Amino acid sequence: MGDDFMDDDEDYGFEYEDDSGSEPDVDLENQYYTAKGLKSEGKIAEAIASFERVLSLEQEMGEWGFKALKQMVKITFNSNQFEAMLQYYQKLLKYIKTAVTKNYSEKSINAILDYISTSKQMDLLQKFYETTLDALKDAKNERLWFKTNTKLGKLYFDMREFQKLEKILKQLKSSCR
Repeated sequence: MGDDFMDDDEDYGFEYEDDSGSEPDVDLENQYYTAKGLKSEGKIAEAIASFERVLSLEQEMGEWGFKALKQMVKITFNSNQFEAMLQYYQKLLKYIKTAVTKNYSEKSINAILDYISTSKQMDLLQKFYETTLDALKDAKNERLWFKTNTKLGKLYFDMREFQKLEKILKQLKSSCR
């Protein structure tokens, strides 16, 4: 074998991929970081509109839309816009089945639930936990289901709603078998 082995005319199956398919992701990423910049500058209304644009640019549910919705939940919570917050959260929960990984969605939702648990509005917390549990029926995420039920049980305990707490405890106990 000589030094001219590179001169072989054999096709080794190398094909160059067309990068044009990645453009929408770049646009989504840029839009997301533009929105985060607006948020950090305190331009809340503009940030929300910019995060909404991420959702409109998204061709199918994916990571950038999920991240945008997480930010919108936080912004609306901090702005005491609880109805809007719940609507964004419900949209976000639709992403957990297919758009993001199970671990990422679990970590994110757990962080959101911890974040909003600072609220003194017990009815809001109850609605959030129940909405989460409803979404988890189809998502098959037992760990997150367990953690959310534990938080809801604690809320019922704090509200002194012991019959509801007892129901939660029975569900938790039966899930451990």
